[in-house]
Amino acid sequence: MDQGLNQKIDAYIAENKEQLLQDIAALVAIDSVEGTPEEGAPYGAGPRAALDKTLELAAGMGLATRNCENHIGYAELAGADAEKYLATICHVDVVPVGNGWTADPFKMRIQDGWLLGRGVSDDKGPMVVALYALKFLKEQGYELRYPIRALAGTNEETHMQDVDYYLKNYPAPVFCFTPDAEFPVCNGEKGHFGAELVSPVCNGEIKEFEGGVANNAVPDRASALVETDITKLKNAPNITLEPEGNGVRIRGWGKSGHAAMPEGTVNAIGLVVNYLLDNGLCNDAERAYLEALKKLHASTAGTGLGIDCADGPFGPLTIIGGRIFMREGELPITVLNGKPGYINFLDALNAWQLVKELRQATGLPAAAPRTSPVTSSLPTCLPSNQMMFERSTLTTRASGADLSCEAVDGRSTSSVCVCVKLAVSTKKISMMKTMSIIGVMSMPASRSRPSLCSNLMIKPHFIFPEPAFRTCSTRAA
Repeated sequence: MDQGLNQKIDAYIAENKEQLLQDIAALVAIDSVEGTPEEGAPYGAGPRAALDKTLELAAGMGLATRNCENHIGYAELAGADAEKYLATICHVDVVPVGNGWTADPFKMRIQDGWLLGRGVSDDKGPMVVALYALKFLKEQGYELRYPIRALAGTNEETHMQDVDYYLKNYPAPVFCFTPDAEFPVCNGEKGHFGAELVSPVCNGEIKEFEGGVANNAVPDRASALVETDITKLKNAPNITLEPEGNGVRIRGWGKSGHAAMPEGTVNAIGLVVNYLLDNGLCNDAERAYLEALKKLHASTAGTGLGIDCADGPFGPLTIIGGRIFMREGELPITVLNGKPGYINFLDALNAWQLVKELRQATGLPAAAPRTSPVTSSLPTCLPSNQMMFERSTLTTRASGADLSCEAVDGRSTSSVCVCVKLAVSTKKISMMKTMSIIGVMSMPASRSRPSLCSNLMIKPHFIFPEPAFRTCSTRAA
């Protein structure tokens, strides 16, 4: 970049700094957490209001704007070749504010040189900066080869349905990046999935149990109400005890953090779980469930569940329990957990379904060549306790299968097997018995290790019978 252009950019920033900060504050002021869908607001009134404000700011800068049926919108700077366009994509929805704020999270303030407020960095601040970048190009009078769009999403924090809608109804950009990550670029991202582990109706000592505000955040506080005498209870670190009605409110105080980077956090749900177990504040059914949660919370790397693994570029698997609550006597806890990159989790489940149905239809063992259910096959040879899947004589294909999964190493089989050709042993994955927690696990993007154990969390109340679900690595043993 030449010195003259640098000077123009510096002058532009200095001239527009105060207005830019005011515009970020105006966007931060909108509570755009996903809400109940309503007419004209598919993700709730908050995200719709934030989208409207974003397009209003863009129009005020002289940029062309478009609201894409209230799912997503964009500001655009024209270019010579209208058939192609470049893009940035940000989002103006935010996660719930959570606990611990010392001021109104929707009123931006500047403290010690930092902007403070919900969404200033994720991702309302970058959204406004992207608009100002287009404004700079417009004011400088540059003739662009391709149009540039600054896309404003409204559903990034939960389901990304805004992007799905856009790609189904509008042409995709030929190049796009998002200012929603560490500078200068992300070349990959951990996959993840969410699950809910539900306990049986226990009718025990735990009358209430609650903690967490979002599935993808380590909760810093949780509490359980139990029927017991407070004088019989012991003190413990990060635990407070409060009399309440005929029982005791047990509160855990942890340290919050994002599920993708939970190192150094302290999960308050885990603190309360451990206290309940250590003090015998549970019946047998509750204890079985709490013991499972103890394993889940034992480590954010999955060591308690025996699923820990790591990949160089993406680091270790991470797993947290993000929320817990009581529902008609059950204790569901949400688990946000991840999968290796390049693997469509639902495809992995379809693979198991394919081999199960093939076995039922033919009476023969079956296998999906990889964890993707692109195809499922019957073996060409079948020794007594082994199967070799080389070229199959019969193949079925899953509708809507993700072809990008073809490179993933692993397979689903309908029977216990040893993959003779690959010379590797398989590792049996059995499901935990009935329980219920919601949380977060992100697995590294690895093509060379048996990391499909993320499937462990999808239906914890179900135990795979034979045929069993198995994974294997294609590296020689």
